[in-house]
Amino acid sequence: MNKNEGIVLVSTADWDNPYWTNKQHVAVQLAARGHRILYVESQGLRAPTATGKDLRRIATRLKRGLLPPRQVRPNLWVWSPLVIPLHGRPSIRRINRYLLQAGVAFWCWNKRIAPEILWTYSPLTTQLYDADRYSLLVYHAVDDVKVQPGVPTEAVARGEDELSRQADLIFATAPHLYETHKQLNPETHYFSNVADFEHFNKALSDDTQVPQDIVAIPSPRLGFVGAISSYKLDFPMLRELADAHPQWSFVFVGEIGEGDPLTDSSLLRNAKNIHFLGGRPYASLPAYLKAMDVALLPNVLNDYTRSMFPMKFFEYLAAGRPVVATTLPALRAYHGVATFADGAEAFAAAIERVLSGDCAPLSDRLAAAKEQTYEIRTDKMMALVSAALTKKRA
Repeated sequence: MNKNEGIVLVSTADWDNPYWTNKQHVAVQLAARGHRILYVESQGLRAPTATGKDLRRIATRLKRGLLPPRQVRPNLWVWSPLVIPLHGRPSIRRINRYLLQAGVAFWCWNKRIAPEILWTYSPLTTQLYDADRYSLLVYHAVDDVKVQPGVPTEAVARGEDELSRQADLIFATAPHLYETHKQLNPETHYFSNVADFEHFNKALSDDTQVPQDIVAIPSPRLGFVGAISSYKLDFPMLRELADAHPQWSFVFVGEIGEGDPLTDSSLLRNAKNIHFLGGRPYASLPAYLKAMDVALLPNVLNDYTRSMFPMKFFEYLAAGRPVVATTLPALRAYHGVATFADGAEAFAAAIERVLSGDCAPLSDRLAAAKEQTYEIRTDKMMALVSAALTKKRA
């Protein structure tokens, strides 16, 4: 594959989100391989709310939307498009389609990006972009977006069905997503979520200093890093655990309501041993993980999480932390390196076992994480992309 070929990457996440997802990491990997990338920030699939967080996000987008794309890495530019976040209405989608297509065309010309590939995370891509302008359409399916709070469910479901049928390649990050899209498109391939091993492995370095705000919290510390939203985390179970085990400190590093500004965290707020530290820069996350005795994935089981492969899983393992997690379908193959339990009583027993030392050896946890890196996964995905382009050009 010609490394100079341009890629328009349609994201559902803003570049500066402190908790990077597939979108940012894949963009970095592709740019490092010599491809010129236009990273299109979130087009607002979820309708905005009147919360302070959404109002601040709107203000930031309005300012950035009037500026040209900013270069964040060699070969990588980030564009913040101005669109109307009411995609459930066909008339609004038509307006947004014009704005997005015109903007992409102009900025690709301006930045000398010759776009061959449309690499998308948005289920509304074929509604908002003309995929026929590109040699290859790649859909990277990382979530079941239609069941997220606030999105126009019917429009997203129809759009994703159309996208899945039209895509030249689909990369799915969870077994349920793979099975769903495989029924519509035989060129569907399973690649689980992975981790930035080198970054999170800094938690094991003697040079990594633990931040004072978490040092001040009594141990044992049971930690979670990421978006704190009620459609992902089991708030009632967490409160039951905190009440039953006052000797444990539950530490949350992340923004409350990320992805769901209407999240009500009041159930957890008045528990003395539950500590919310707020969002922290990506660079500091290994230092926070270093202070955690157990890393938690206390997910609620629902239609969204059954299609989710939490990126935090391999990040936790790369940091050398023992993991206690809800039995998510995507994680069932990893019983050898983590401890799984469902319900407060079983989850508490699992934590007690891990705190006593009954967990997978550190060497096994690190070995599992080393096999699941962005470099390895991107190489495998790009081999399929190259073969698909060669076939199209034959």
